[in-house]
Amino acid sequence: MLLQFILIPVLSPLGIGFIKKIKAKLQNRQGASVLQPYKDLWKLFHKDEVISTDASWIFKFAPFIVFTVTLIAGACIPIFICTPHYTLSGDMLLLIYTLGIGTFFLALAGMDVGSSFGGLGSSREMTTSALAEGGFIFSLLTLALIGGSTNMLGISKSIASEYSIYILPVILAFIGFIIVLLCETKRYPFDNPATHLELTMIHEAMILEYSGKRLALMEWSAANKFLIFATIGANLFFPWGLAHDIHISSLIFSLVAFVIKTSMFYITIAIIESSMAKFRFFRLPDLLIISFILNVIAIGMVRL
Repeated sequence: MLLQFILIPVLSPLGIGFIKKIKAKLQNRQGASVLQPYKDLWKLFHKDEVISTDASWIFKFAPFIVFTVTLIAGACIPIFICTPHYTLSGDMLLLIYTLGIGTFFLALAGMDVGSSFGGLGSSREMTTSALAEGGFIFSLLTLALIGGSTNMLGISKSIASEYSIYILPVILAFIGFIIVLLCETKRYPFDNPATHLELTMIHEAMILEYSGKRLALMEWSAANKFLIFATIGANLFFPWGLAHDIHISSLIFSLVAFVIKTSMFYITIAIIESSMAKFRFFRLPDLLIISFILNVIAIGMVRL
């Protein structure tokens, strides 16, 4: 249980640094160290904060709520073990709406100060999240129908044993899930996480008024959410290598498998971000509708 709580926040900044390093190599640059996100968080935690006089309690407490939500969500998913005694309740609807609470308070915090950029980012965030939620639910629902349970630990066990029978709907649901992952974590082609250009930013616009410790929590929360989605994709759609007991050898093997699978996700994201441009905002709903349709087809194939 302790490992479940600490693994996501401990490893998530490393994942962001890994993506930046891969992108730098693909662009023929040296790039910063993969440990640079840890240094950035350390620097922000030691900086003073500037808070607007118009900010309410929502702006002040939202970073703590959003960060706590990612910790709870990270403890609910199968990271390296699929035994229910060592995780929180892994119900998929609980996970989806727990993450939804974080998105809700993030959007409220963006609007709270009253800046034009914050309102713009919050509006775009809620638009894309509302469209992505159906695809997110249906992609996991496909797996739930195969596994006969909404518990993610049970789903991972069932998918591992019945993968050859339902490989096509699982692949379709996985493609739909990847689109949702890019949307929920605000990566290309939905958002550019490395820019502060007001015409393109979504996530950065909502946290533009933050500084110091609260900004560090927001950035850390975003990294946590990215790793949570990568873990869901790795351990639910490709549930190989999960430990079924707490023997040291099983845990070490499962942790190695977890690192390898999530690294493949990060490499794929880095390649996508280095090979395509950001879409216009009004083209994003079309992409999310494609995700929804793919998941509906996958569900239909499972039911047939």
